[in-house]
Amino acid sequence: MTDAEPYVPDTTEISRLASAVRSCRGCGLYRDATQAVFGAGPEDASVVVVGEQPGDVEDREGEPFVGPAGHLLDEALGEAGIDRGSVYLTNAVKHFKFTRPERGKRRIHQKPGRTEIVACRPWLLAELAATGPEVVVFLGATAAQALLGSRFRVTKERGRVLDLPDGITAHAAKFVATVHPSSVLRAPDRDAAYRDFLADLRVVAAV
Repeated sequence: MTDAEPYVPDTTEISRLASAVRSCRGCGLYRDATQAVFGAGPEDASVVVVGEQPGDVEDREGEPFVGPAGHLLDEALGEAGIDRGSVYLTNAVKHFKFTRPERGKRRIHQKPGRTEIVACRPWLLAELAATGPEVVVFLGATAAQALLGSRFRVTKERGRVLDLPDGITAHAAKFVATVHPSSVLRAPDRDAAYRDFLADLRVVAAV
């Protein structure tokens, strides 16, 4: 199985990693995506937020969390009391996976497969090594399972402060899992879903 490891430079400089990811061929998603979308934020981030993959807007603009879900996340971070300037945003998978309806132009998000998630894991590990955060926030099952294994259940563990496994960051760090903000946007009761999401982020703020 191929993965991204051969494409990840031995560095803790985010700028070098972001440049190298453009040439990644660790899985087949690069063929259809517009570009790789790397993380963004301070190299000394105290909080790293990990989503699933870039969406349609992110794929076109080359920045993470700039679409509707990203705007909701920014709102919730501010309301939770988390300094947006201290947050590094990224995704478990760096290329947009999508399908197109027959005769349609709209690109519809498609969940990345386990093979693609595992293939992209070296990039996420490199970002965490470079930033050394105090807490990692996983948005949704794909993000959490990328580092914690396929048995991890966000529905069971969301909003709890837990220890990251050894060896992922240079020092002991915590993590909190919650839902992806896109699920809040799709929820039948959006207000209730947002309140629950905000409660999880307030747990992060208290760490």
